[in-house]
Amino acid sequence: MSLLVIGVSHRSAPLPIVEQASVPRERVAGLLRAVLAAEPVTEALLLSTCNRVEIYAEVNRFHAAVTEIARLLAEQAGIELTELADHLYVHYDEPAVAHLFSVASGLDSMVVGETQVLGQLRAAYGLAQSEGTVGRRLHTVVQRALRTGRRVQAETGIALAGASLVSVALDEAEGLLSPLAEARTLVVGAGAMGALTTASLRRRGVTALTVTSRTREHAARLAASFDADSADIDTLATQVAAADLVVTCTGAAGTVLDTPVVAAALAERADRRLVVVDLALPRDVALGVGQLDRVDLLDLARLQALAHLEPDDRDLFESRAIVTAEVAGLLAEQRADEVAPLISALRGRAQDVVDSELRRVAGRLPSLDPTQLDAVENALRRVADKLLHQPTVRIKELVAGPSGASYTPVLRALLGLDAEAIDLAQALSVDASLPDQDRPESLSAILQDYRS
Repeated sequence: MSLLVIGVSHRSAPLPIVEQASVPRERVAGLLRAVLAAEPVTEALLLSTCNRVEIYAEVNRFHAAVTEIARLLAEQAGIELTELADHLYVHYDEPAVAHLFSVASGLDSMVVGETQVLGQLRAAYGLAQSEGTVGRRLHTVVQRALRTGRRVQAETGIALAGASLVSVALDEAEGLLSPLAEARTLVVGAGAMGALTTASLRRRGVTALTVTSRTREHAARLAASFDADSADIDTLATQVAAADLVVTCTGAAGTVLDTPVVAAALAERADRRLVVVDLALPRDVALGVGQLDRVDLLDLARLQALAHLEPDDRDLFESRAIVTAEVAGLLAEQRADEVAPLISALRGRAQDVVDSELRRVAGRLPSLDPTQLDAVENALRRVADKLLHQPTVRIKELVAGPSGASYTPVLRALLGLDAEAIDLAQALSVDASLPDQDRPESLSAILQDYRS
């Protein structure tokens, strides 16, 4: 396992930093290709949501991969690498798998237990697959992460507490607009978040609902799915003037709703208040909108303060137990796969020895008839099988254990089964996940050469 994750999230950085580091939808494919082009990287996936940006990569050199991926993240964000490094986190090998499984299960989300991240991970995998940046390793890990997320949802009650960020936002909006069902609502954005928002509004009884998007066809398609109205983005100012609630979630690179547009809309609506919910990262709504009279702006920074809803302790315990079991199961399977060729080679060598001895017996004892030769052959093969049985079982037990990864190179060298095996002294010094000389104490240590 050589999985690396490097990222920034609501847990590691202030929201403005996460916002600046976020990757607009139209740039995701380009960044994926750039990461894959880095020499130490063999596979890559980018997960970018409203509260995290993470690169998952299969790498052959840890130190070089971290430096290169961090540089690419800083470049696309327009942040100095030395500044971004203070907010990045890095996980490698088993901790990287555990982190991904926790993310997929909603345990690392702003709203613990939310289920939307599972769909976001599935979409990120689909894009990486279409761009050709996912191979066998990442495919296996991501599919198991998706399975883990589904298990947590199905087998625990954590999802009941983990309403999505959309639900938290609409709960707050309802407190400002009660009753929400009577609010004239505008959804700006027709992607996955727009669809979730529209569905949530319909479930809450909102009837006066309009969808707009930068792509007219997408807005029309989403509106038709929920029997809502659609509008051209060019009429945004008019739509805002007519609305009581505006929810934006476009994923655009710049702001969609500027302060002058909202100020002009307010001038046309007498004394009615306007609630604006900005679910986008980077933000869709200019900060100045929140300073206008009669406007309540619920952006991600404000929602983050409202979203600390902890699920039941038992649900958390059970969810984490599922994650731990799934991580252990995946790693054991991968170690078994890695050692399978070694066991096969060991048995092949025994087979060669038996065949060689049979030829020698037949040459020295030409008087043996076929029945006698068969008896000798069967005896030799039974002896070889019995001698190999206990070592084979023990090898499988060792590699399935917590330090299993460290045994494979040792066994290859000890048994001489790998033509390119490292010598035994080197094998015994190999750590389970990373050579000591490549293991920095912090991300800042990794980037020390860059700073100098």
